[in-house]
Amino acid sequence: MGILERFGTIMKANINALLDKAEDPSKMIDQYLIDMKESLAEVKKETVNIMAVEKKAAADYGENKAEIEKFKGLAEKAVKAGNDDDARVFIKKYKDLEGRAAGLENNMNVATENATKMKEMHNKLVSDIEALESRKAQVKATVSIAKAVENVNKVGDPMGKASEIGSKFSDMESKANERLNRAQAASELNDGIADAADSLAKSYGAASDSDVDDELAKLKAGL
Repeated sequence: MGILERFGTIMKANINALLDKAEDPSKMIDQYLIDMKESLAEVKKETVNIMAVEKKAAADYGENKAEIEKFKGLAEKAVKAGNDDDARVFIKKYKDLEGRAAGLENNMNVATENATKMKEMHNKLVSDIEALESRKAQVKATVSIAKAVENVNKVGDPMGKASEIGSKFSDMESKANERLNRAQAASELNDGIADAADSLAKSYGAASDSDVDDELAKLKAGL
């Protein structure tokens, strides 16, 4: 398909709408850019050819028109000079030229229309490429942000981790306090038992001096 046959497709293309529907806009942008730059290169090359055709068609039409006017003038001069035969020759000539004028004018108009289309396609492609380049930068920035968020999600919630650690520490502290309380209770219990024994001993009174003397005698006997 020639570039001119793709005029409608190129002019109707809505890049933003296509990208919005794409599953992976970043990949689509790269492919669209490749396609559009290829089309732009083709348009530039073809535009040169079509503009050359337009210029040639315009020149042919202008030359034919000038020839018609020239032979009309010669025919008038021949009539004024009384040379009817010469006038007939000139009249036949410019009539033939007038018969070609319509075709030459049509060729010129078609060439001009084609050249206009090529310029419109060129401008559209340049505009779309610029828009895509800008959209590409935006998409890359969005993708980078998305990846950063995904990485954060993989690491987890830092505050959640801190909360979890704090909870474990509180459990350890609670258990340590419980153990301390138990130790203190046991100590108080032992102290209570000792105090009870002391109190009970006091109720029986202190040891007498005779008991002490007897114990002393036993110690000496053993020596």
